[in-house]
Order: sequence, then C-alpha cells, then structure tokens
Amino acid sequence: QVQLVESGGGLVQPGGSLRLSCVVSEISFGEYTMNWYRQVPGKMRELIASLPPTGTNLYYGDSVKGRFTISRDDDKRTAVLQMNKLKPEDTARYYCNAAWLQFGYDHWGQGTQVTVSS
Repeated sequence: QVQLVESGGGLVQPGGSLRLSCVVSEISFGEYTMNWYRQVPGKMRELIASLPPTGTNLYYGDSVKGRFTISRDDDKRTAVLQMNKLKPEDTARYYCNAAWLQFGYDHWGQGTQVTVSS
C-alpha cells in the first residue's frame, strides 16, 4: 500500500523556519514528480512547489517564491520543503503529493499542520 507520511509541521513565530519532510513507500519514487500543496479551510488546495524526477523545471507559487525550497532524496525516498521567513498567511495544512500523471498515478499524504503566529 502506498504511503506518504509528512512530518515537521507545528507552531512557529512570524519570520521563523520549518522543514517539512515526506517519506514515501511502495512506489518507484524516482519516477514521480513530488509536489507540496497547502489548504486553508474553506479554500481550494494550492500547489506551492513542484519538483520533477529530473530535478529541473522546479515550480514555486508566487506566494512562496524566494522563501520556500523543495528538494528530494531519491535514495531516502524523501521530499523536503524548507520554509523560511514564514508569515501568518502561510498558516495552512500542508500536503505531500507524488504524481506520475502519464500513468494516472496520484498519491497523497494525510497532511501536516503549519501555524504561523506570535
């Protein structure tokens, strides 16, 4: 059974940093694009960062560009989202996604809550 397990969320003050990790099992990790989304209650889930298997053509949403960094370690089957200079508007539930859309594969984690507040 495919599992994506996120960790690293929590409460942080504005201007602080958090590092989210997503460990993936039971898929050919190296073939998948790894994505991070976030969602606030009552709003649509927002794609904030994407990293294809080739490591090129990274995508960042405008709201996080210059502050967040996505990376992957294929040997450890892990995707990481480093979040710096956090703002209260970054408060959301963050989800890891593994996608190989060419074959219709799309897997999600349960999410981890990030709260930015003083």
